[in-house]
Amino acid sequence: MAKLEDLTKTESASSIAARIRRREISPVEVMDAAIARIEAHNGKINALIILHLDQARDAAKKAEAALMRGDELGALHGVPVAMKDCFDFKPGWVCTFGGVKALKNWTADFHCVWAERMEKAGAIIVGKTNSPIFGFRGTCDNYLFGPSKNPFNLAKNTGGSSGGSAAAVAAGLLPLCEGTDGGGSTRIPSSWSGTYGYKASFGRVPLVSRPDAFGAMTPFIFEGPITRTVEDSALAMSVLQGYDARDPFALEGSVDFMGALRASIKGRRIAYTRDYGVFPVDKRVTAVTDKAVEALRDAGAIVEEVSIGIKRSHTELSDAWCRFCAPKQVAVLEDFKRQGIDIRRDHHDDMPPEFWFWDEAGLKMSAVDWIQNQAIRSEVYDALRLVFDKFDFIAAPTLSCLAVDNAKDGNTLGPAEVNGEKINRLIGWCMTFLINFNGHPAASCPAGLAENGLPVGLQIAGRRYDDFGVIAASAALERVRPWMGTYKDIKL
Repeated sequence: MAKLEDLTKTESASSIAARIRRREISPVEVMDAAIARIEAHNGKINALIILHLDQARDAAKKAEAALMRGDELGALHGVPVAMKDCFDFKPGWVCTFGGVKALKNWTADFHCVWAERMEKAGAIIVGKTNSPIFGFRGTCDNYLFGPSKNPFNLAKNTGGSSGGSAAAVAAGLLPLCEGTDGGGSTRIPSSWSGTYGYKASFGRVPLVSRPDAFGAMTPFIFEGPITRTVEDSALAMSVLQGYDARDPFALEGSVDFMGALRASIKGRRIAYTRDYGVFPVDKRVTAVTDKAVEALRDAGAIVEEVSIGIKRSHTELSDAWCRFCAPKQVAVLEDFKRQGIDIRRDHHDDMPPEFWFWDEAGLKMSAVDWIQNQAIRSEVYDALRLVFDKFDFIAAPTLSCLAVDNAKDGNTLGPAEVNGEKINRLIGWCMTFLINFNGHPAASCPAGLAENGLPVGLQIAGRRYDDFGVIAASAALERVRPWMGTYKDIKL
């Protein structure tokens, strides 16, 4: 068993929760261990940028009292976690929407669903994790807090937008953190930082969005877990799932996420693509994912390389994703303007130039433009649907390249090119956003380390609403090709 001071580094959320219930360790001891590790190592990776440690200590004392009274306990009772600092809220806590300087004192008076349900399950939120501005890129950096640093190589970026969460989990500061995902923001940093990131089927985890209750549909946006083990994500999803009338897309019913951990994938059909037929992909990435796919064969799956049949170029696809996001950003700026914070007029330098490029595009977008964009999305949906008509899962590299160097100006971007091809530097190397066009469940699993020691992720996507299957396939990969040992390569 782990030394108490190494608890969050070596043990999973599931193990910690179980030991608390058995009274082997107390919530106060767990919180003290987590805080000690945060204070010792967070400054090296810039993962957690807003901390409420006194509140967390008080909550741990209350959790211990509940344990000693014999109260009914939630599934995550006493487990320390963190939420993301983007469109993620807890009453009285600052939300900077990803490091916007003008919003450094802005607070919410309500919970997002992730925070609400985590606390109901007994988890204790210790703070908020770093994110790029408005989550609008696949890297993690901003002008207020700076970049998050990859625990496997501190010169490299973690990926985004949930980059602080992935770094905190990989480095063992916390066993479970929030990821939100509108283009891959749970799976992208999980790939670069070596964690497991799960994105559920659309509607499986309610997302309460106001003033636009329908704002999570274009592209599909999700809240979910980033963890080191599949079991921890399954446990988190058991807590997060379930109908909520405030979300017009929330699904009724539930999935046996914990049961999926034990399910066999023998005979299940997996379509493997290295590039979806359109993305340039670094050979160091495919060298790792090819081996991970072989592990799925070892687990009994039938794996076949396929041609996806997408007709658009990767530039057309990534630009379409940016065009979907642009009007949302315009609307958020207008909402802050109504609150008396005119970012466009008074705080222009708070936002990077790429943000303003797409803000202008959003202001100029017509209804016809919007419908044409939906046609591109529909083409991707149909291409993937035809594959899912024959296969249970699509496996692919999560990202087309390895982690990039952090910039020094608060504006880390993705690579300008991959294999000599120019790409969209916000999202163009992230093959994840195709799944956000469609709402399928998907996970980024640690596939292994490239020759330079940087993590690579394998994305497993399932048919719509087959969350059970994606967790089962992920767990099968973890059994055949365990990845916990890779965290020993982290030297903090």
